[in-house]
Amino acid sequence: MIGRQVIKNGKEKELMIFIRKYDSPLGRMTIAAEYVPDAAAHAPDAAGALIGLWFDGQKHFGSVLEESAGETGESGDAAENGKAPAVIDETVRWLDIYFSGKDPGFTPELKFIGTDFRKKVWESLLTVPYGRTVTYAEIAGKLGKGPAAARSIGGAVGHNPISLIVPCHRVVGADGSLTGYAGGIERKAALLELEQGGRTGRLHSDIRG
Repeated sequence: MIGRQVIKNGKEKELMIFIRKYDSPLGRMTIAAEYVPDAAAHAPDAAGALIGLWFDGQKHFGSVLEESAGETGESGDAAENGKAPAVIDETVRWLDIYFSGKDPGFTPELKFIGTDFRKKVWESLLTVPYGRTVTYAEIAGKLGKGPAAARSIGGAVGHNPISLIVPCHRVVGADGSLTGYAGGIERKAALLELEQGGRTGRLHSDIRG
């Protein structure tokens, strides 16, 4: 089922937020995308942009939905019908490929909602290759920050609203330890194992929530 929320922004342009559920091997996920329904087919807004992807019940679940409404004005009642923007289907295709143990090789259209600093951290995460990991210190270096920024970077990584596609699960401690993950350490371990070719029963274990 697709949820729909109508929002008016400062330009009096109707904006919708579409919600779709996705059943992954690691538990149900929620996909959220913004879409301008009256945009022409060739317009940038026509396909929509992904604003959220979470494991249901994880920390900070749905965190950007209220912020999105705040950016654009008063939000209306949720509806349970309407045509999904193309980015929803693109995200489902991405997830299908990913959970088959392959690098999807593309990135759906994204829209980051957060502070400028957090956006820079999330953009940096997009550069971490499939099957590789990065440390907080390495992210700090890419952003031209010193060790003192590690705490702020950790907060940005932990509040990443677009799981998997923006691969915060690839961030590890300086000693290679898994550290925290909003979706749970067991899921983080399973995701890294999947990317490294370890197709084990971990993906179908009690991790599912």
